[in-house]
Amino acid sequence: MKRSYLILSLLFLLAESSYAAHIKGGEVFYEYLGRGSGNNDRYRITVRLFVDCGSSGMQIDAAANIGIFKNADNSKVSGSPFTLPNTGDQTLRLTAPIPCIINPSPICYRIRIYAAEIELPREPRGYTVIYQRCCRINGIQNMSPNNSVGASYTCQIHGSNDIGPNEVNSNPQFLVKDTVLICQNRKFTLNFGATDVDGDSLSYAFCAAYRGGSTNTPVVTDPSSPDQLVDVTYANGLSGTQPLGPNVTINPVTGIISGTAPSGGDYVVSVCLTEWRRGKAISVHAKDFILRVDSRCDFAAADLKPFYITCNGFDFTFQNEAPFSTLIHSYYWDFGIPGRTDDTSTQAKPKFVFPDSGEYQIKLIINRGEECSDSATTILKVYPGFFPGFTVAGSCKLNPFLFNDATSTRYGTITKWSWAFGDETSTIDVSTIQNAAWKYSTTGFKRVALTVESSKGCVATITKDSVEVRDKPVIGMPFRDTLICSIDTLQLSARGSGNFSWLPGSSIINENTADPLVFPKTTTIYKVTISDNGCINTDSVRVRVVDFVTLTAGRDTTICLTDAVTLRPTSNGLRYVWAPTPTLNNPNIQQPVAIPASTTVYRVTSMIGKCNATDDIMVSTVPYPGSNAGNDTVICYEDTVQLKGSIVGSSFMWSPANTLINPSSLNPIAFPLRTTPYLLTVRDVLGCPKPGVDTVLVTVRPKILANAGRDTAIVTGQSLQLFASGAQYFEWSPPLGLNKTNIQSPSATLSDNITYYVKVYTEEGCFNYDTLHVKVFKTNPDIFVPNAFTPGRITNNQFRPVPVGISTLEFFRVYNRWGQLIFSSNDSSRGWDGNFGGKQQDAGTYVWMARGKDFTGRTVFKKGTMVLIR
Repeated sequence: MKRSYLILSLLFLLAESSYAAHIKGGEVFYEYLGRGSGNNDRYRITVRLFVDCGSSGMQIDAAANIGIFKNADNSKVSGSPFTLPNTGDQTLRLTAPIPCIINPSPICYRIRIYAAEIELPREPRGYTVIYQRCCRINGIQNMSPNNSVGASYTCQIHGSNDIGPNEVNSNPQFLVKDTVLICQNRKFTLNFGATDVDGDSLSYAFCAAYRGGSTNTPVVTDPSSPDQLVDVTYANGLSGTQPLGPNVTINPVTGIISGTAPSGGDYVVSVCLTEWRRGKAISVHAKDFILRVDSRCDFAAADLKPFYITCNGFDFTFQNEAPFSTLIHSYYWDFGIPGRTDDTSTQAKPKFVFPDSGEYQIKLIINRGEECSDSATTILKVYPGFFPGFTVAGSCKLNPFLFNDATSTRYGTITKWSWAFGDETSTIDVSTIQNAAWKYSTTGFKRVALTVESSKGCVATITKDSVEVRDKPVIGMPFRDTLICSIDTLQLSARGSGNFSWLPGSSIINENTADPLVFPKTTTIYKVTISDNGCINTDSVRVRVVDFVTLTAGRDTTICLTDAVTLRPTSNGLRYVWAPTPTLNNPNIQQPVAIPASTTVYRVTSMIGKCNATDDIMVSTVPYPGSNAGNDTVICYEDTVQLKGSIVGSSFMWSPANTLINPSSLNPIAFPLRTTPYLLTVRDVLGCPKPGVDTVLVTVRPKILANAGRDTAIVTGQSLQLFASGAQYFEWSPPLGLNKTNIQSPSATLSDNITYYVKVYTEEGCFNYDTLHVKVFKTNPDIFVPNAFTPGRITNNQFRPVPVGISTLEFFRVYNRWGQLIFSSNDSSRGWDGNFGGKQQDAGTYVWMARGKDFTGRTVFKKGTMVLIR
């Protein structure tokens, strides 16, 4: 079911109700009834007025006054104005729910019909009928001002010269009777076509709406003549021919209004319907109506562009072009590959790779199989291998630049070119031929763009921002200063567009080419001139001449073995050759890097053309001082280890030294608390200025946090379950009362107070200790609570219970004298500090309650009072 351009066929006029601001549209039309008396014809004239549903009383006229004017001179006909009685009144409403649309605004409008039969003499050029009333509804978006604006509605009655002597005519009738409700920013289609009983041709166009009436005289009893009609003033950017903006148009043949709706609100739209007979316009009938664009409504729609094209690959990513809607539950895409069933997708934005070039029929279905489904189809053209390009020849503003198309395409041919040469001094710096030329009048960089189109529909633009226009030709030279030997010949070189000439003319061959040969005996400056159709530029190169090569390889040096050294000879040579080559990074540069494996003599030859010189340099190598810090090791937390170093050198140093005992020894004792690398640095006096360094890593295992549990109290004969933590292995002492001493959680049965020690240790032998104090009461299990405490003092500064033989303390609570709970806990180690809500509580008597269970599960409940002393 196609709903892409969903509209409500019922018309709306939702309203702000005020005295005269109630009109939402109208039209005047005539129907031919036959011959009247004498030379008269009889017509039925009808006024259809659309008003606000809230209009009543004085706003609903009992009759309508119309004026009838001769088209020949705009004069009134005899008897004008005429009064048309009310012949009909209808109120239409649309109530929710509306299938496949959410949040529609209420729809209600009232139609008032006024009609009467009128006899008019036959008139060669016919008549114009006018009805006027104030005022249109307030807040019309495309009018300025948008409040209290009157309206005029007109139609033309054919003249006797417009039709044959035995022919008759009536106005066509619009199919749509009232305005429609559409959703903002959504595509819509409204068929505003008409039918004609006489079979005449019809054409449609948007036209300006008219003003009429005023707030002072809302009911116009004597309408103005046609030449006095005034167009309404449209808001900025809108007009009678574009009442909804450029995105909405009317088909002149069918009368279908379509496009994308503007933002929400009311818009006045006037459609002029022209009736044609034998190529002649015989009447014009205008209908003026208010189009409500709803800002609230939404519906599910499928929409695709008329076609798509990909020119740079076989893949393409699709998406629904309609705005997102929560009513869309699913997507189904069919990519139109013949013979395939897997060319589908259920993604919202699928990417699909097509097997070959060509054109494919693409289909999108939303909410497939549901009531509110919609579909759209389009064509995708796949023609990859389209690459725009162009070349530029030219340099000087005195001559035209030549622009040559260099576009390549795999499919089709290039059929259109559009050049923009970027000349800021001209507005006609464009061309549509394949290879174009343009002469610039200013220098600088120009932005040149070429847009090309192929016969397959591929379109692309390429832009170059670096097209430079100079006031003289460009000369490119690889060098402007060089050196030759007096027995050599040198080839000079220059690049550019034009004719070349070199000076001086002595000791030179081919002086009128870009690449002459020169053989001066003394230093000479050669000047080159390039001429490009009157554009001239010059440049020069200096050729320095020597009779021999100067060379000093440098002073002999000493380096540490395995180090690198850069050789730096002094020479005026242009080329160099070093030997031996295996230990050099590049034997053909002036300053190579050497890494000799032993003392080595390097020989360098420096050359200028056919002249050369040779020299030597010796690089001596001395081994690094020897350093051995020993093997890495692992120790327990707070343990020590003795380092074992050895050296080949004259001095050494350990670092860091702050965790070493006797760091001046090769075998110091280390006591780090965390993993530490120790560096042994060794120096000697044999010629290597750098130290030898080695590192030993002492890894410190984490500290063992031994825990024997909280000190506790029990009663005689009560079994106590101990529990330790901190490592894998445990050892309890003394063994008195314990069932086992080498497990994590032994049981103890005691008759006297005792202190247990537990050793917690790891498999590697690292260990730590903790203690547990057990107090034994010779009573039954109980909860002991003191009768007073003194917060803020050094001792007895917390009020807390002392459970004896209690396995679980369920609660301990403290109440003030008004019964308000001011402290609660189930942890016997946590007591009340005398504060509540961040404030110190007053001295006095407080009530407490405590409850717990002993090791047999019996409940022990205690309560009482205590005194807070300050």
